[in-house]
Amino acid sequence: MGGNETSVTEFILLGFPLGPRTKLLLFGLFSLFYAFTLLGNGVILGLICLDRRLHTPMYFFLSHLAFVDIAYACNTVPQMLANLLSPAQPISFAGCLTQTFLFLTFAHTECLLLVVMSYDRYVAICRPLWYSAIMNWRVCTILVGTSWTLGVFLALVHLGLLLPLPFCGPQTVNHFFCEIIAVLKLACTDTRINELVVLAGAVSVLVGPFSSIVTSYLQILRAILRIQSGEGRQKAFSTCSSHLCVVGLFYGTAIVTYMAPKSSHSQEQKKILSLFYSLFNPMLNPLIYSLRNAEVKGVLRRVLWKQRSM
Repeated sequence: MGGNETSVTEFILLGFPLGPRTKLLLFGLFSLFYAFTLLGNGVILGLICLDRRLHTPMYFFLSHLAFVDIAYACNTVPQMLANLLSPAQPISFAGCLTQTFLFLTFAHTECLLLVVMSYDRYVAICRPLWYSAIMNWRVCTILVGTSWTLGVFLALVHLGLLLPLPFCGPQTVNHFFCEIIAVLKLACTDTRINELVVLAGAVSVLVGPFSSIVTSYLQILRAILRIQSGEGRQKAFSTCSSHLCVVGLFYGTAIVTYMAPKSSHSQEQKKILSLFYSLFNPMLNPLIYSLRNAEVKGVLRRVLWKQRSM
């Protein structure tokens, strides 16, 4: 905090300015989505841990994606639900910045994990004979570790620029969590450098990675079209289409939120877009991977059959 200039010690999250009945309806709906998010991603993590057939690089990366999705939801949704059910409770300055830091960490990490997963699919389909040599466990661990390290580092950069800013009022954050742009609007000083760094960060973790994913999948598409076996082609399309759905949902909403011109979306529209990558996407990801993936469905059936026979 900025010494004597900073008088604000807590913030109020405005959330969704709606009537009591609408808030109650949203509370029930979002609570259900939150439960599905935890259950779905928890099941994915459990299946990958329990079944040795899923101890492959692709599912190793998927397990980290599931963990990030759980962390995403746990970081933002409980506070949002509490504010829907009762008058907005204050969040401390430290709590708000912690939420911002964690959100940015998970967002950056998910961006990079999706790139790693696209590279894994590229090697599996375009370089199948070299797959075991290239995607060994040492390489997989380095790729995941690098994703997490860069995610934390980039979040620390934003936090380091945010901490010295003076906040002397108002206290109301016009969002349902401490989203960095919404918090910057409350600073009592020029925040153009912070906003420029946010934009640069968005370009580095959204445009760059998304471009590499598109390039990888163009190569994958060419390789799939050369596969003679109809079954092999269908299996390749199945695993890749699941990943593409997740990439489209995550990158699409994030790019529109952080890279669209300021005047193109109202704050209420940005809140709805934020719901996609903080609640809807984490809920949909396990459904996409389980419904479109024969291996996951097979493992789930075997686990359920064992439970019934016990």
